[in-house]
Amino acid sequence: MISPIYILLFIGFYFCMLLLISWITSRNADEASYFLGNKQSKWYLVAFGMIGDSLSGVTFISVPGLVAKDKFSYLQVVLGYVVGYFIIGKILLPLFYERNLTSIYTYLKTRFGVYSERTGSFYFLISRLLGAGARLYLAINVLQLFVFDGLHIPFALSASIVIILILMYTIRGGIKTLVWTDVFQSSFLLLAVIFSIVAIGSQLNLSFGGIVQAVVDSPNTQIFYWDWMPKNFFFKQFIGGALIALTMTGLDQNMMQKNLSCRSLKEAQTNIFTFSFIQLGVNVLFLSLGALLFHFATVQNIAIPAKTDQLFPMLALQHLGWFASIVFIVGLTAATFNSADSVLTTLTTSFYFDFLHKDEQSKKSRQIIHLSFAALLLVVILGFKAVNSGTIIGTILFLANITYGPLLGLFMFGILLKQKVHDKLVPVVCIVVPVLCYLLDAYCKAHPDGYQIGNELLLINGLLTVTGLFLIANRQPESQ
Repeated sequence: MISPIYILLFIGFYFCMLLLISWITSRNADEASYFLGNKQSKWYLVAFGMIGDSLSGVTFISVPGLVAKDKFSYLQVVLGYVVGYFIIGKILLPLFYERNLTSIYTYLKTRFGVYSERTGSFYFLISRLLGAGARLYLAINVLQLFVFDGLHIPFALSASIVIILILMYTIRGGIKTLVWTDVFQSSFLLLAVIFSIVAIGSQLNLSFGGIVQAVVDSPNTQIFYWDWMPKNFFFKQFIGGALIALTMTGLDQNMMQKNLSCRSLKEAQTNIFTFSFIQLGVNVLFLSLGALLFHFATVQNIAIPAKTDQLFPMLALQHLGWFASIVFIVGLTAATFNSADSVLTTLTTSFYFDFLHKDEQSKKSRQIIHLSFAALLLVVILGFKAVNSGTIIGTILFLANITYGPLLGLFMFGILLKQKVHDKLVPVVCIVVPVLCYLLDAYCKAHPDGYQIGNELLLINGLLTVTGLFLIANRQPESQ
């Protein structure tokens, strides 16, 4: 196993590279650079950088670990993503570009009112804080288990150090810097999974053809499931995937802010369509890695950890040799920093524009908000450390289904219908509906032999929100 000291030295070198990129890109940065990169971001850089931003530590560790239980059924979700990204490109991006938005929730203010805007922004803030906290927790916990525990560094200090490092290269340049750091980190993340596959093949004396055959012959590669009762039914996964992409990208300030920094609508659309197919290929790679990890453990008679999140790090750091250890640390480090750096910028943007409604951009106010969200993110990470159990990707998807449902309903109603609503009642609807969805999901889990709700919970959540908005709508359509 590689020495923890060498791992720390590599992380330090990696961080210095991020600081160098930040210094180069933020030398002439202003507030317009922080929020939208002066609308000069190149679409192909945004598309490639979004790989790491969307995958992060969850895909890097959790998706390979899911293979034994769920096989390749996750691809049903990813296929749905392609449909979701198409809707984003054809409907949402033109809507946002036409209105020249910085925060996408400003649309809700112009459509319904300030209470709706703040409700949408609130759900984004909660969703992204919890999602980013879960992703960062997963990555930091692995480093803690295999590195920092051996150096007697407590988890709280490890997490604090990571947050401080992220602050150092994001607080000045914002989106202008993040477009470039995301490209850097996505490159390392992809190289890590490719070289991990190569390392397994080398240990098992497999050629490229042998690696492909090992994946094909794996008992864990079933993709499609047609029993409509369980959660892995194809249409549950496919429709859920489309809605997850639509909400967690198209209705998510974190993902859309980079798209809105492109020079034109056409370039932003090219970016999102290209990204959809790149992500499909990348997820095939990650699932293939998972199949190979379980194949290697079987051949070598290595016991599978109870928490399958730990399989990849255990094999990489203890059984696959020094090369695989370095490769794993490369990918995990990229995932760790990429999981939260843009989140701090976009949380700041949403709060700044949707809650403070500042007409003049203030550097001091923006930096205070940025620092405050960094502190909140640290609290969330420590909370996950206290309560986590099982595979964390399921937790993240469940949180997304609960918290993004109101966003889906608000935008669906706003785009598809003409009515105005009683703005002050919107927060009530958007609180009641997720509670009902949570109770519905809990009821189904309490009856395991009956129908089990999967990712379609997001659709149910959104439709119930639309229904609630219709009940509080004015009976006269909005004047055009």
